[in-house]
Amino acid sequence: MGPLAGITVVEIAGIGPGPFCAMMLADMGAEVIRVDRAENVAGGDPAGPPADLNNRGRRSIGVDLKNPDGVAVVLDLVERADALVEGFRPGVAERLGIGPEECLARNPKLVYGRMTGWGQDGPLAGAAGHDINYIALAGALDPIGRRGEAPVPPLNLIGDYGGGGMLLAFGVVCGVLEAERSGQGQVVDTAMVDGAAVLMTMTHALRAMGIWNDERGTNMLDTGAHFYNVYETADGKYVSVGSIEPQFYAELLRLTGLEGEELPWQHDRQQWPALKERLAAIFKTKTRDEWSALMEGTDVCFAPVLSIPEAIEHPHNVDRRTFVEVAGIRQPGPAPRFSRTEPEISSPPPHAGQHTDEILAAAGFDPDRVAKLREAGAIA
Repeated sequence: MGPLAGITVVEIAGIGPGPFCAMMLADMGAEVIRVDRAENVAGGDPAGPPADLNNRGRRSIGVDLKNPDGVAVVLDLVERADALVEGFRPGVAERLGIGPEECLARNPKLVYGRMTGWGQDGPLAGAAGHDINYIALAGALDPIGRRGEAPVPPLNLIGDYGGGGMLLAFGVVCGVLEAERSGQGQVVDTAMVDGAAVLMTMTHALRAMGIWNDERGTNMLDTGAHFYNVYETADGKYVSVGSIEPQFYAELLRLTGLEGEELPWQHDRQQWPALKERLAAIFKTKTRDEWSALMEGTDVCFAPVLSIPEAIEHPHNVDRRTFVEVAGIRQPGPAPRFSRTEPEISSPPPHAGQHTDEILAAAGFDPDRVAKLREAGAIA
């Protein structure tokens, strides 16, 4: 039922951002065929699916990509697909025989999505790396942290997921839309270093306006300001405050009991450290739940800092079905929402190779060919 229903994607199995991209596409209704390595196929009870949620919503075929017959299977699947996504280092797909040249020769309308850290070219293209390295080079890691302290890696949300998998999903959909008009496919070169840099666009704008300091933890959005910060409560938990606009700031002062006091101007940076100390002392006087009862739902711009289990159970998230349960695992549901073509998680993660015969039959492979492929070790 999702908005991408009718779109077929071949996913060459990988880790992190590639599977996340494929998950996003599958959540939106695309048929995603995951090509797992034959050596990873170890069976498994379909009633007990794996817990790797990034792999939800698609079927899996086990293929030996080092076997020419296995490569031929992938190219046959590509003929029927709208897009392919892969996350190898530059040149690996070409060496395997499933690079853009071979795939586009079989399907000229194919959108060939590539996911790397550094990109397909440049001095670092062939180097290994992880999220922390890509966001460091993009200038996205240095600003994150408190004044006088080291940068804090924001999990792997900026490089792997926001600047990686989600950007690749966007690129693939853009490519598929364009191919419908032009009749021509193309390569989408998605690099996490590029994506992390794009996510920093507003920070670059603030810097160009002269209202962003390069010193970490001294700006409005990086814990420098007292009105945009996290505060510890009496029970050792935390609350978040984002009272940027004057009317929201006035509400913060009212509900913390500071209304009516002669205070410095909200944006006097010299006074921010002292005002942070003042607010920190006030927030320590009540528990997190007491502050939530007082501020949640007001125009303070407030929310309690919740753990993952707490977030799943919060009434707002429950009401919106932000988290859903599939095969016994509570997990984030598809986003964004659509009024007519509502997306859904079609299935839990598959075991590697679980749907090999089913996928090949749907692609028109006759039983004799499947048997020969299995005998040759091309498929699992």
